[in-house]
Amino acid sequence: MTAFPRTMIEDLSVSRMVIGTNWFLGFSHTSKARDNAIKTTMTASKMADVLKVFLAAGVDTIMGLSSVPLLREGMDEASQRTGLGMKLISTPIVPTEDTQEAWDETARLLDAEVGCGAAVCMPHMVTTDALVDKVHRRIRRMDRIVAMIRQRGMIPGLSTHTPEAPVFADESGLDVATYIQIYNAAGFLMHVEVDWVHRSIWDRKRPVIAIKPLAAGRLLPLVGLAFVWSTLRTQDMVAVGTSTPEEAAEVIELSLSLLEHRASTVQLQRTRSKALLESAGD
Repeated sequence: MTAFPRTMIEDLSVSRMVIGTNWFLGFSHTSKARDNAIKTTMTASKMADVLKVFLAAGVDTIMGLSSVPLLREGMDEASQRTGLGMKLISTPIVPTEDTQEAWDETARLLDAEVGCGAAVCMPHMVTTDALVDKVHRRIRRMDRIVAMIRQRGMIPGLSTHTPEAPVFADESGLDVATYIQIYNAAGFLMHVEVDWVHRSIWDRKRPVIAIKPLAAGRLLPLVGLAFVWSTLRTQDMVAVGTSTPEEAAEVIELSLSLLEHRASTVQLQRTRSKALLESAGD
């Protein structure tokens, strides 16, 4: 299999496909029942089975909440099985209050990120979006937070669900190296039309990580992946979450076939109603 294409976040080499973790940790964006189904069936060993497939294809970059022990256990087991390391992009929630107690807690949380091995630290949208100041076109106090991230040897970025945050960060010269932005063909969870987010991504000074490319399962993998890979820049990344090794293999092969402009080898699902679509020799 072709090694997956790579890009750079400052001086850090990362795979352009980023392993999403919602489908490991129980954030389905579907229902509480689906969330519970994920949480009650996922184990570190099952997660490692999936991560092993990604690592074999050169997809060695993962994004999620490093504070969750299950995620760290799954990553450790995958690395032990394969002998391959992983690049962790962490998205911690840090306090938004401007008090000494809040800053002390922020320092403690960021120290913990270092201990978890985070290479890139991107304050979660719960933090970022609460601090977005649309009146003054800035992100309040984020300069101090990213400075604390730098001081600990991690690369700072911004995780956001708002299209304005990356714009304000660029305008203010905020010291961040990458952005997370929701981007999918369905417009799922996007605050403005898809074409506006598309243009905004192309205008950014830093590489962008597109999240929810399959709209949390509302788009077929071919449809969602074809859209993001054909409309992003070569420096941008796509975070894709899967819950089984077979799903991981499918999104990798589909993505490579799209990037290489060739037919995919992914087997289609077969139902009785589609039997006449296949040639007699198949």
